[in-house]
Amino acid sequence: MEAAKPTIVVITGGEPLLHNLEPLTTLFHSHHWRVHLETSGAHPLTGKFDWITLSPKVFLPPVADIYDQVQELKVVIQSDRDLEWAEQQASKVRPSTLLYLQPEWFTPDSNKLVISYILHNPKWRLSLQTHKYLGIS
Repeated sequence: MEAAKPTIVVITGGEPLLHNLEPLTTLFHSHHWRVHLETSGAHPLTGKFDWITLSPKVFLPPVADIYDQVQELKVVIQSDRDLEWAEQQASKVRPSTLLYLQPEWFTPDSNKLVISYILHNPKWRLSLQTHKYLGIS
């Protein structure tokens, strides 16, 4: 790890908050690394983070106290209903929170839907799963 000289560690994948992240974030911070988290927010926050991306899911909504702790909101969009839900989620975060819409990969029409929405609602930004476009698993 020393040869790579990391400065940022991102904890993601599945749902990281199913675990107590306090020991892990303490270890990372002891190396003076910034610690970022990507979470659905459906479980209580454990650990200390420099940046939190909330990627909420309709079927398992976030716990209420996470909204004021996130720097970034990323919502996956499949349909118009998801856009309405994204706006509801955006109303719960701080005004300084970055807002992203991500087209759902298996729904081809979601690309046009998201881009059109962003063009008419410029507070939102576009998020893409670049690795899928590049064919990287």
